[in-house]
Amino acid sequence: MSIFDIDLIRRVAAENRRKYGVANDKSVLGKVISLRPEYRNNIRELIETVKAVVSEVNQLSIDELNSIPPLDIGRPRVKHEYVLPPLPNAVMGRVFTRFAPNPDFVLHLGSLRPLIFSYEYAKMYKGRFYLRFEDTDPKTKRPEPEFYELILRDIEWLGIKPDKVIYQSDRLELYYDVARELIRKGYAYVCTCDRDTFKSYISMGRACPHREQDIEENLELFERMLNGYFEEGEAVLRIKTDLNHPNISVRDWPALRIIDTDKYPHPRKGSKYRVWPLYNFSCSIDDHYLNISHVLRGAEHRVNEVKQEYIFRYMGWDIPTYIHHGRVAIPEGILSKSKILKGIRDGIYTGIDDPRLATIAALRRRGFTAEALYNVILKTGLSMANTTIDYSMLASENKRFIDGISNRYFGVRKSRELLVEVPDTIEVSIRRHPDYPDRGFRKYTFDSGVLKLYIDIEDFDRVYHDGNRFRLISIGNFEYRDGKAIYLGNDVSWAKRNRIPFIHWVYPPKSFKALFIYPEGYREGYIEDYIGLEDVDSHIQLERLGYFKIEKMSDKYVEVIFSHR
Repeated sequence: MSIFDIDLIRRVAAENRRKYGVANDKSVLGKVISLRPEYRNNIRELIETVKAVVSEVNQLSIDELNSIPPLDIGRPRVKHEYVLPPLPNAVMGRVFTRFAPNPDFVLHLGSLRPLIFSYEYAKMYKGRFYLRFEDTDPKTKRPEPEFYELILRDIEWLGIKPDKVIYQSDRLELYYDVARELIRKGYAYVCTCDRDTFKSYISMGRACPHREQDIEENLELFERMLNGYFEEGEAVLRIKTDLNHPNISVRDWPALRIIDTDKYPHPRKGSKYRVWPLYNFSCSIDDHYLNISHVLRGAEHRVNEVKQEYIFRYMGWDIPTYIHHGRVAIPEGILSKSKILKGIRDGIYTGIDDPRLATIAALRRRGFTAEALYNVILKTGLSMANTTIDYSMLASENKRFIDGISNRYFGVRKSRELLVEVPDTIEVSIRRHPDYPDRGFRKYTFDSGVLKLYIDIEDFDRVYHDGNRFRLISIGNFEYRDGKAIYLGNDVSWAKRNRIPFIHWVYPPKSFKALFIYPEGYREGYIEDYIGLEDVDSHIQLERLGYFKIEKMSDKYVEVIFSHR
């Protein structure tokens, strides 16, 4: 059995022969390697295999050649072309990782680094990967039911399949049991100081009066926390730490607190529980009970690592390997949860998928593929340095995946009418995709006389001045005189030699009214009615304008959203 995908090689060879008449083994080899970079590891065997397949394809009849399905280069399998460096302290079959979002918002580009690397390393070492919803704050960072679903949708869209989905709000009794054990061991106590009083003690490196309560008193006070004796803010369970630690937040940090869930009900648990763990407490416990071996997270969690290690040491648990990475920034996209939510409330943004945002929902809406986002994140690695990802990086990667599936059309924005004088009948035939003649052609017949075309507003000054010369793509070369375009001939080489502008156009009788959606706003215009051959959500390229995704379409009307150039 061959180690190579023979069907893929045969399709590449058939495509090469259809395009050039005879398939060339070197061209086929290059294309195959671009689609399967991992084949370079067996280059000698690959060369011989490609030669054999090319020879076979070149001997096929036309009917046999046409029976080979076209190559779908729109989605090459390149997600795993980036080899991850070894994971410290990793043992095959025993790498357990997790991604732990708070469902108070959706995922954005900055969320993908810990998500993708945690998943890929678990697969690399044949371990397990968990999705854990950290939903234990029904007040300040309140989980929202829609965000649970949207996070699950984003993760599924990325092609990531968790071994298990865990909800921390289902694990309250476990947290209470561990809290009792820590009290019995003398490592936790119930503090009833008000916030300002405790802060004054801790800032001076002094213990509050409750730190030395005996174990039985702390157990009783903790049960009172659970049974409703205390109101919100009146009691907190604290973990004993170093009172002289240089980071004040580490000193006797809070583990569980009371939240009035009659006033702030939890979306999954209602008002069943009043005592809720804070992040470092629940995170430590779940990392232990889920056997998490490696935690991949942002550098801002370094202080949390210090806090969580107290729990591991006190309970006698093995401490996971922590790997921290820098933040991800995207200059042209907005990542801040608070800014986005406020913008939605104030009507600045249309929703979480507004094209100005860098949420996964917005990037998906604009036509960025999961594969492109995945690969860009893998390229960034797990460096401690902050990483900037601009849209040009995303566009370059995304183009690899959508260029082959994006049929070509003409579209004009804020159109201007152009009168064109045609001396004889002209027939125009343009491929829907330059590499796939089997997808058909956009055909026009223009009779002699004066016809009206629409051109893009950006081409207005390049056309509407006497003496300006330009080429209407696929129609011919023209000169603007006395209010109309005069035909000069159809010599493409002449147009290139003289470096005249190439102008795209739309023929009004065969057009759809169009709305172009850009991050910066909307433009109206027209697109060829051949766009009606496409489906909603299809990727297209509007020549000279860029790649778009079809968002809505009805009779003679289409809305397209800009992806990138």
